[in-house]
Amino acid sequence: MEGLSALWAWFLDPAHWSGSDGIPNRVAEHLVISLVAVAIAIAIALPAGLYIGHTGRGAFAAISLANIGRAVPSYAVLVIAFPVSIVIARISGSDIAIFATLVAMVLLAIPPIVTNTFIGLREVDRDLVETARGMGMRGVQVLGRVEIPIGSPVLLAGLRTASVQVVATATLGAVIGGGGLGRYIIQGIARNDDERLVAGAVMVALLAIATELGFGALQRRFVSPGLAIQGPAGGAFKEVGQVPRPAGDATPL
Repeated sequence: MEGLSALWAWFLDPAHWSGSDGIPNRVAEHLVISLVAVAIAIAIALPAGLYIGHTGRGAFAAISLANIGRAVPSYAVLVIAFPVSIVIARISGSDIAIFATLVAMVLLAIPPIVTNTFIGLREVDRDLVETARGMGMRGVQVLGRVEIPIGSPVLLAGLRTASVQVVATATLGAVIGGGGLGRYIIQGIARNDDERLVAGAVMVALLAIATELGFGALQRRFVSPGLAIQGPAGGAFKEVGQVPRPAGDATPL
């Protein structure tokens, strides 16, 4: 109880709500880093996933690279990217820590987006695709009107996974002097300030939970009820590999 009281008192301290080290500024930094990283990852991974999912070409190479990306720890990528970031930052005048963090977070977000986009499109019943082609639809029309709508639950699940991972892992940027909520954790360890450390961890956890809930609401809003696959909890989408083929009457033709 004393620990909870001390943590609550830390949050109520007005000094922690103003200035460059205040909660609003640190939350904003964390959100900007996460949003930019996810946006860059989407720009890279989504077209690649759509291409290999639609055509089936390069699937083995793309998925293998994505799985390798999953296996490499984000901290290792951060350390590897740091020397390169120093050179680029000197040329462009950008912040070294922010650039290195973005590189690591983009590489973290790419694998689930590529994998889920590919799996989502390949899980679409081939009979539906052939029917669409038989109706005179071209490749882009089949992709936009059949494959993407039917594969959207798995595709959005990939975006959700990537976003939550980035929000939770962006704290590592503070290790090399970056901003965001990770600064509270690093400062708490350095100063032996348990309240600051726990407060930082709690805020990161709450932000990750909010991201998860936000994407859950997005899925419920934009995915047709006929395509929403109920998981064991009764409302969650099942993971990749557990997605059955959609029924023929769910085709948005």
